[in-house]
Amino acid sequence: MAFFTHHICRGLSSSAVRHVVIKNVTIIGGGQMGAGIAQVAASTGHAVTLVDTNEDILKKAVKGIEGNLKRVVKKKFADKPEAGEEFLQKAMQNVSISTDAGSVVQGTDLVLEAIVENLKVKQDLFGGLDKVAPAHTIFASNTSSLSITDIASSTNRLDRFGGLHFFNPVPVMRLVEVIATSSTSQETFDSLLNFSKMLGKTSVSCKDTPGFIVNRLLLPYILDAVRMYERGDGSKEDIDIAMKLGCGYPMGPFELSDYVGLDTMKFIMDGWSAANPDNPMFAQSEVLNKLVAEGKFGKKTGEGFYKYK
Repeated sequence: MAFFTHHICRGLSSSAVRHVVIKNVTIIGGGQMGAGIAQVAASTGHAVTLVDTNEDILKKAVKGIEGNLKRVVKKKFADKPEAGEEFLQKAMQNVSISTDAGSVVQGTDLVLEAIVENLKVKQDLFGGLDKVAPAHTIFASNTSSLSITDIASSTNRLDRFGGLHFFNPVPVMRLVEVIATSSTSQETFDSLLNFSKMLGKTSVSCKDTPGFIVNRLLLPYILDAVRMYERGDGSKEDIDIAMKLGCGYPMGPFELSDYVGLDTMKFIMDGWSAANPDNPMFAQSEVLNKLVAEGKFGKKTGEGFYKYK
Protein backbone atom coordinates (compact mmCIF):
# COMPACT_ATOMS: atom_id res chain seq x y z
CA MET A 1 0.00 0.00 0.00
CA ALA A 2 1.18 3.47 -0.83
CA PHE A 3 0.64 6.36 1.51
CA PHE A 4 1.30 10.07 1.15
CA THR A 5 3.51 11.08 4.05
CA HIS A 6 3.31 14.63 5.34
CA HIS A 7 6.59 15.77 6.91
CA ILE A 8 5.29 18.03 9.62
CA CYS A 9 7.06 18.66 12.88
CA ARG A 10 5.16 17.16 15.83
CA GLY A 11 6.02 20.30 17.77
CA LEU A 12 4.06 22.51 15.38
CA SER A 13 1.78 24.75 17.40
CA SER A 14 -1.96 24.54 16.91
CA SER A 15 -2.04 28.22 15.99
CA ALA A 16 0.09 27.42 12.95
CA VAL A 17 -2.26 24.68 11.75
CA ARG A 18 -4.64 26.21 9.25
CA HIS A 19 -7.54 24.92 7.21
CA VAL A 20 -6.73 21.34 6.20
CA VAL A 21 -7.96 20.10 2.85
CA ILE A 22 -8.79 16.49 3.58
CA LYS A 23 -7.53 14.20 0.82
CA ASN A 24 -6.26 11.14 2.64
CA VAL A 25 -8.69 9.49 5.04
CA THR A 26 -8.19 6.69 7.55
CA ILE A 27 -11.39 5.01 8.71
CA ILE A 28 -11.13 2.80 11.76
CA GLY A 29 -13.73 0.04 11.79
CA GLY A 30 -14.65 -2.23 8.88
CA GLY A 31 -18.28 -2.73 9.82
CA GLN A 32 -21.33 -1.44 8.00
CA MET A 33 -20.81 2.20 8.96
CA GLY A 34 -17.07 2.25 8.33
CA ALA A 35 -17.43 0.52 4.96
CA GLY A 36 -20.23 2.86 3.97
CA ILE A 37 -18.17 5.95 4.76
CA ALA A 38 -15.21 4.44 2.91
CA GLN A 39 -17.37 3.81 -0.15
CA VAL A 40 -18.62 7.39 -0.31
CA ALA A 41 -15.16 8.89 0.30
CA ALA A 42 -13.53 6.68 -2.34
CA SER A 43 -16.28 7.55 -4.83
CA THR A 44 -15.57 11.26 -4.38
CA GLY A 45 -11.86 10.98 -5.10
CA HIS A 46 -10.43 10.60 -1.58
CA ALA A 47 -7.65 8.13 -0.83
CA VAL A 48 -9.17 5.89 1.82
CA THR A 49 -7.58 3.32 4.08
CA LEU A 50 -10.04 1.12 5.93
CA VAL A 51 -8.56 -0.29 9.15
CA ASP A 52 -9.73 -3.16 11.33
CA THR A 53 -8.04 -5.72 13.55
CA ASN A 54 -9.74 -8.52 11.60
CA GLU A 55 -8.53 -9.02 8.04
CA ASP A 56 -11.56 -11.15 7.12
CA ILE A 57 -13.84 -8.24 8.08
CA LEU A 58 -11.79 -5.95 5.84
CA LYS A 59 -11.99 -8.33 2.87
CA LYS A 60 -15.74 -8.63 3.36
CA ALA A 61 -16.04 -4.84 3.53
CA VAL A 62 -14.12 -4.34 0.29
CA LYS A 63 -16.24 -6.96 -1.46
CA GLY A 64 -19.36 -5.20 -0.20
CA ILE A 65 -18.11 -1.81 -1.37
CA GLU A 66 -17.41 -3.17 -4.85
CA GLY A 67 -20.83 -4.81 -5.01
CA ASN A 68 -22.57 -1.60 -3.95
CA LEU A 69 -20.61 0.46 -6.48
CA LYS A 70 -21.52 -1.96 -9.26
CA ARG A 71 -25.19 -1.36 -8.47
CA VAL A 72 -24.56 2.40 -8.55
CA VAL A 73 -22.85 2.06 -11.94
CA LYS A 74 -25.70 -0.04 -13.32
CA LYS A 75 -28.19 2.65 -12.33
CA LYS A 76 -26.28 5.87 -13.05
CA PHE A 77 -24.27 4.79 -16.07
CA ALA A 78 -26.86 2.65 -17.86
CA ASP A 79 -26.24 4.49 -21.15
CA LYS A 80 -22.48 4.92 -20.64
CA PRO A 81 -21.00 1.55 -19.67
CA GLU A 82 -17.41 2.61 -20.36
CA ALA A 83 -17.74 5.67 -18.12
CA GLY A 84 -19.31 3.48 -15.49
CA GLU A 85 -16.46 1.01 -15.58
CA GLU A 86 -13.95 3.87 -15.31
CA PHE A 87 -15.80 5.26 -12.28
CA LEU A 88 -15.81 1.85 -10.62
CA GLN A 89 -12.12 1.23 -11.21
CA LYS A 90 -11.08 4.68 -9.94
CA ALA A 91 -13.20 4.35 -6.81
CA MET A 92 -11.84 0.89 -5.98
CA GLN A 93 -8.26 2.06 -6.58
CA ASN A 94 -8.87 4.67 -3.90
CA VAL A 95 -9.55 1.98 -1.28
CA SER A 96 -6.78 0.32 0.71
CA ILE A 97 -7.04 -1.90 3.78
CA SER A 98 -4.76 -2.38 6.77
CA THR A 99 -4.67 -3.98 10.20
CA ASP A 100 -1.96 -1.55 11.38
CA ALA A 101 -3.63 1.72 12.36
CA GLY A 102 -0.43 3.19 13.82
CA SER A 103 1.39 2.91 10.51
CA VAL A 104 -1.47 4.14 8.36
CA VAL A 105 -2.22 7.34 10.28
CA GLN A 106 1.30 8.64 9.73
CA GLY A 107 0.19 9.70 6.25
CA THR A 108 -3.41 10.83 6.73
CA ASP A 109 -5.33 14.08 6.97
CA LEU A 110 -8.33 12.67 8.83
CA VAL A 111 -8.77 9.75 11.22
CA LEU A 112 -12.44 8.84 11.58
CA GLU A 113 -13.49 6.03 13.90
CA ALA A 114 -16.62 3.93 13.46
CA ILE A 115 -16.06 1.27 16.09
CA VAL A 116 -17.97 -0.06 19.11
CA GLU A 117 -19.88 2.51 21.22
CA ASN A 118 -17.61 2.17 24.23
CA LEU A 119 -15.97 5.28 25.63
CA LYS A 120 -12.83 3.62 26.96
CA VAL A 121 -12.21 1.70 23.74
CA LYS A 122 -12.49 4.92 21.74
CA GLN A 123 -10.27 6.81 24.18
CA ASP A 124 -7.61 4.09 24.05
CA LEU A 125 -7.71 4.12 20.25
CA PHE A 126 -7.29 7.86 19.87
CA GLY A 127 -4.84 8.13 22.75
CA GLY A 128 -2.51 5.73 20.98
CA LEU A 129 -2.93 7.23 17.52
CA ASP A 130 -2.34 10.73 18.87
CA LYS A 131 1.28 9.80 19.55
CA VAL A 132 2.02 8.84 15.93
CA ALA A 133 -0.27 10.96 13.75
CA PRO A 134 1.11 14.16 12.17
CA ALA A 135 0.34 17.47 13.87
CA HIS A 136 -2.07 18.56 11.14
CA THR A 137 -4.16 15.36 11.25
CA ILE A 138 -7.75 15.84 12.37
CA PHE A 139 -9.41 13.22 14.57
CA ALA A 140 -13.16 12.62 14.43
CA SER A 141 -15.66 10.18 15.86
CA ASN A 142 -18.81 8.80 14.25
CA THR A 143 -20.36 8.17 17.66
CA SER A 144 -24.12 8.56 17.85
CA SER A 145 -24.43 8.90 21.61
CA LEU A 146 -21.13 9.51 23.41
CA SER A 147 -19.58 12.87 24.25
CA ILE A 148 -16.99 14.02 21.72
CA THR A 149 -15.30 15.99 24.50
CA ASP A 150 -14.93 12.85 26.60
CA ILE A 151 -13.50 10.87 23.67
CA ALA A 152 -11.07 13.68 22.78
CA SER A 153 -9.81 13.96 26.36
CA SER A 154 -7.41 11.07 25.75
CA THR A 155 -5.46 13.15 23.19
CA ASN A 156 -3.34 16.29 23.04
CA ARG A 157 -5.14 17.67 19.98
CA LEU A 158 -8.38 18.96 21.44
CA ASP A 159 -8.42 21.75 18.86
CA ARG A 160 -8.18 19.21 16.03
CA PHE A 161 -10.92 16.89 17.28
CA GLY A 162 -14.58 16.89 16.26
CA GLY A 163 -17.50 14.67 15.40
CA LEU A 164 -18.77 13.44 12.03
CA HIS A 165 -22.02 11.58 12.60
CA PHE A 166 -23.14 9.74 9.47
CA PHE A 167 -26.42 7.88 9.12
CA ASN A 168 -27.05 4.33 7.98
CA PRO A 169 -26.93 3.40 5.13
CA VAL A 170 -24.22 5.99 4.51
CA PRO A 171 -24.28 5.96 0.68
CA VAL A 172 -28.03 6.69 0.73
CA MET A 173 -28.53 9.00 3.70
CA ARG A 174 -27.66 12.59 2.81
CA LEU A 175 -27.13 14.04 6.27
CA VAL A 176 -23.93 14.43 8.30
CA GLU A 177 -23.96 16.03 11.72
CA VAL A 178 -20.70 17.95 12.21
CA ILE A 179 -19.99 18.37 15.91
CA ALA A 180 -17.70 20.89 17.55
CA THR A 181 -16.61 20.79 21.17
CA SER A 182 -15.73 23.90 23.13
CA SER A 183 -12.08 23.27 22.16
CA THR A 184 -12.52 22.50 18.44
CA SER A 185 -10.81 25.19 16.40
CA GLN A 186 -12.67 27.04 13.67
CA GLU A 187 -10.09 25.77 11.17
CA THR A 188 -10.83 22.17 12.14
CA PHE A 189 -14.57 22.70 12.04
CA ASP A 190 -14.33 24.32 8.59
CA SER A 191 -12.26 21.38 7.36
CA LEU A 192 -14.87 18.90 8.56
CA LEU A 193 -17.69 20.91 6.99
CA ASN A 194 -15.80 21.10 3.70
CA PHE A 195 -15.08 17.35 3.80
CA SER A 196 -18.78 16.64 4.26
CA LYS A 197 -19.56 18.86 1.30
CA MET A 198 -16.97 17.09 -0.84
CA LEU A 199 -18.71 13.80 -0.04
CA GLY A 200 -21.91 15.24 -1.50
CA LYS A 201 -23.61 15.33 1.88
CA THR A 202 -25.70 18.01 3.53
CA SER A 203 -24.18 18.95 6.87
CA VAL A 204 -25.67 20.53 9.97
CA SER A 205 -23.63 22.12 12.75
CA CYS A 206 -24.07 20.69 16.23
CA LYS A 207 -22.80 21.36 19.69
CA ASP A 208 -21.49 18.48 21.76
CA THR A 209 -24.78 17.64 23.46
CA PRO A 210 -26.26 14.14 24.09
CA GLY A 211 -27.46 12.70 20.78
CA PHE A 212 -26.56 15.91 18.92
CA ILE A 213 -29.68 16.91 16.92
CA VAL A 214 -31.29 13.88 15.30
CA ASN A 215 -31.00 11.27 18.04
CA ARG A 216 -31.65 13.82 20.78
CA LEU A 217 -35.06 14.47 19.23
CA LEU A 218 -35.72 11.03 17.74
CA LEU A 219 -35.15 8.69 20.67
CA PRO A 220 -37.32 10.54 23.22
CA TYR A 221 -40.06 10.69 20.56
CA ILE A 222 -39.83 6.93 20.04
CA LEU A 223 -39.77 6.24 23.78
CA ASP A 224 -42.84 8.45 24.25
CA ALA A 225 -44.62 6.29 21.69
CA VAL A 226 -43.52 3.14 23.54
CA ARG A 227 -44.79 4.54 26.85
CA MET A 228 -48.11 5.41 25.19
CA TYR A 229 -48.33 1.78 24.08
CA GLU A 230 -47.37 0.58 27.59
CA ARG A 231 -50.18 2.65 29.10
CA GLY A 232 -52.68 1.18 26.64
CA ASP A 233 -53.39 4.57 25.05
CA GLY A 234 -53.04 3.07 21.59
CA SER A 235 -51.88 -0.06 19.82
CA LYS A 236 -48.45 0.01 18.18
CA GLU A 237 -50.12 -0.49 14.81
CA ASP A 238 -52.45 2.49 15.29
CA ILE A 239 -49.66 4.69 16.63
CA ASP A 240 -47.53 3.89 13.57
CA ILE A 241 -50.40 4.58 11.17
CA ALA A 242 -51.27 7.82 12.96
CA MET A 243 -47.73 9.19 12.72
CA LYS A 244 -47.33 8.16 9.10
CA LEU A 245 -50.64 9.57 7.87
CA GLY A 246 -50.94 12.43 10.35
CA CYS A 247 -47.37 13.70 10.13
CA GLY A 248 -46.24 12.36 6.77
CA TYR A 249 -43.47 10.25 8.31
CA PRO A 250 -42.22 7.37 6.12
CA MET A 251 -42.22 5.03 9.13
CA GLY A 252 -44.02 5.01 12.45
CA PRO A 253 -42.05 4.96 15.70
CA PHE A 254 -42.31 1.18 16.21
CA GLU A 255 -41.35 0.39 12.63
CA LEU A 256 -38.43 2.79 12.93
CA SER A 257 -37.36 1.24 16.23
CA ASP A 258 -37.16 -2.19 14.63
CA TYR A 259 -35.14 -0.74 11.75
CA VAL A 260 -32.68 1.10 14.02
CA GLY A 261 -32.31 -1.86 16.39
CA LEU A 262 -33.84 -2.11 19.84
CA ASP A 263 -30.47 -3.05 21.33
CA THR A 264 -28.94 0.12 19.89
CA MET A 265 -31.77 2.23 21.25
CA LYS A 266 -31.49 0.68 24.70
CA PHE A 267 -27.72 1.17 24.77
CA ILE A 268 -28.07 4.87 24.01
CA MET A 269 -30.95 5.44 26.41
CA ASP A 270 -29.17 3.56 29.20
CA GLY A 271 -26.22 5.92 28.86
CA TRP A 272 -28.39 9.02 28.84
CA SER A 273 -30.46 7.72 31.76
CA ALA A 274 -27.34 7.09 33.85
CA ALA A 275 -26.01 10.56 33.10
CA ASN A 276 -29.39 12.26 33.63
CA PRO A 277 -31.25 10.11 36.20
CA ASP A 278 -33.81 12.81 37.03
CA ASN A 279 -34.82 13.51 33.44
CA PRO A 280 -38.12 11.69 32.70
CA MET A 281 -37.37 11.93 28.99
CA PHE A 282 -34.64 9.31 29.47
CA ALA A 283 -36.61 7.01 31.80
CA GLN A 284 -36.41 3.25 31.26
CA SER A 285 -39.06 1.33 29.29
CA GLU A 286 -40.13 -2.08 30.60
CA VAL A 287 -41.30 -3.24 27.17
CA LEU A 288 -38.03 -2.22 25.48
CA ASN A 289 -35.95 -3.85 28.22
CA LYS A 290 -37.96 -7.08 27.96
CA LEU A 291 -37.62 -7.34 24.17
CA VAL A 292 -33.87 -6.72 24.30
CA ALA A 293 -33.44 -9.27 27.11
CA GLU A 294 -35.21 -11.82 24.88
CA GLY A 295 -32.85 -11.06 21.99
CA LYS A 296 -35.59 -9.44 19.92
CA PHE A 297 -33.69 -6.52 18.45
CA GLY A 298 -35.86 -5.79 15.40
CA LYS A 299 -35.42 -6.56 11.73
CA LYS A 300 -31.87 -7.84 12.12
CA THR A 301 -33.04 -10.68 14.41
CA GLY A 302 -36.38 -11.29 12.71
CA GLU A 303 -38.46 -9.91 15.57
CA GLY A 304 -38.79 -6.75 17.60
CA PHE A 305 -42.02 -4.87 18.09
CA TYR A 306 -43.10 -6.69 14.91
CA LYS A 307 -42.20 -10.07 13.42
CA TYR A 308 -40.31 -10.33 10.12
CA LYS A 309 -40.03 -13.33 7.83
